[in-house]
Amino acid sequence: MKSFVVAGLGNPSEKYSRNRHNAGFMVVDALAQKLGVQFIKEDCPSLAAKAELGQFRIRLLKPLTYMNKSGLAIAPLIEGDCTLIVVHDDLDLPFGSLRVKERGGDGGQGGVRSVIEALGGGNFCRVKVGIGRPPEGVAVADWVLSDFSDSERDALDLVVKRAVEAVLSIVEKGPAWAMNKFNAAPDTSQSETKT
Repeated sequence: MKSFVVAGLGNPSEKYSRNRHNAGFMVVDALAQKLGVQFIKEDCPSLAAKAELGQFRIRLLKPLTYMNKSGLAIAPLIEGDCTLIVVHDDLDLPFGSLRVKERGGDGGQGGVRSVIEALGGGNFCRVKVGIGRPPEGVAVADWVLSDFSDSERDALDLVVKRAVEAVLSIVEKGPAWAMNKFNAAPDTSQSETKT
C-alpha cells in the first residue's frame, strides 16, 4: 500500500487560525473532514490523522512547531517510499489561485525552507494556495499573520475545496496529472473577490 504524508503548514493556537499564513492548516482540516478522520496529538510535534483511500495510506499532519520550524515535525515521518505533499500559502499567487508543483525551492516561504533544510532537498510535492501580495505600506509579516478579509472569506471555502481536490488528485493520479488540471484551471474565485 503506497503511503503519503500530507502536511499543512501553519501556526498553532486559536489566534492564528484564520490567518492567511494558516491556509495549509485550513486545507488539511477540510481534507480530514472529507476523509472522515480526526486529528490527535502524537509523539511527534504534530497533530496527526490517519486515513486510507483505496490502495493508498494517508497521514495528515499539522506541525505544532510554528511555521518556520515545520521541517522538524515533518522530516522524521518521511521514510521509505513515502511521498510528501506540503500544502502552504503563497504570496506570489493572487488570492483564489492554486498551483501544484512537483519539486523546487522555497520561494521565500519560511515553512517550506524549513522542510527543505530538514529533508536535505526540495524533492517533494507542494500545493500552493494563493494569498496575494500585501497592499502598499503593509509589511509582509503583518500581511501573512492577518486574517482573510470578509470578501475573501466568502470565496475561501471554494479555494480550500479545490486545494483538497488537488491533494487527492496527486495521491490518486500523480503530480503530473494534478498539475495539468489545477495549474491550468481558471481562478473562478478571484473575480468574485476583486471589487
